[in-house]
Amino acid sequence: MIRLSKVIEAIETLYPLSFAEEWDEPGLIVGDLNSQIQRIVCVSDPTISAVDRALSMGANLLVTHHSLFFKAVHGVSNETVRGEIVQRLISNNCALWVGHTNADVAWRGVAHAAAEYFGLHNLRPIVVSKQIDSAGRNIGLGRIGVLDVPISLRDFAQNVFNVLPHTKVGVQVAGNLDAKVSTVAVLPGSGESLLDEVRKEKVDVYVTSDLRHHPALDAIERAKYESKLRLSSGEDYIQHTYPMIINTSHSAIESLWFTYAINDIADCIEEMYGERPEVAWLGEACDPWNYVIN
Repeated sequence: MIRLSKVIEAIETLYPLSFAEEWDEPGLIVGDLNSQIQRIVCVSDPTISAVDRALSMGANLLVTHHSLFFKAVHGVSNETVRGEIVQRLISNNCALWVGHTNADVAWRGVAHAAAEYFGLHNLRPIVVSKQIDSAGRNIGLGRIGVLDVPISLRDFAQNVFNVLPHTKVGVQVAGNLDAKVSTVAVLPGSGESLLDEVRKEKVDVYVTSDLRHHPALDAIERAKYESKLRLSSGEDYIQHTYPMIINTSHSAIESLWFTYAINDIADCIEEMYGERPEVAWLGEACDPWNYVIN
């Protein structure tokens, strides 16, 4: 077993808190730094069911992507669901650490993992951070990469669906299903804010989550119109609009990170301290929708 303070130091070597957005508050949320850690369990969201499953596995530390608290908190009694979660963690001697936007931008973090799972290489950030990591690598929001061999949007969307943890909502696709896909931008989580940046990059497809009706429709209509303008001006006509869009479950696409994190965290702790705790992922997305009619 290893002290929590050492575990946190190792985790924050991989996902430094300084990488987080100014509004974000990742890091240790619940826990005694002197407690002993043997088993770490990862999941996207600290829901009651996820916490209970982690505790049933003997977790001493729960690592989540989404925070338990996003707004000011004035009490943690079990009169509220978040208070109940805190009480369950404390009573079972389980700490909670959150890696949110700091993990989004990091090397082998949330965006990096998703992009590689989708078969992309030659990765670079969509928006480069002002910071670099300890190895001198550029970090930042999202990733842009290329496929080894161009494939149809239909096949690429199927590949995305196949590697994501199962959810009832699946994935939604906007674009010519027969168009060839070569360059792809990926932003796990809410990607609406980067639609303009992605458009400037002229990628074939944008894979993200949480796209609302109007921004998504506007992006597609604008792309269709600009394709017609290119055709009328005599430029080479691209047989699809760009970017085409694949909208995924928020927690599903972000959960791919844990397939990297479970080994990276264990490796880092072992390298720094010579001890290797067990690190596991619950293997599921915490998607709120449980029934879809279409």
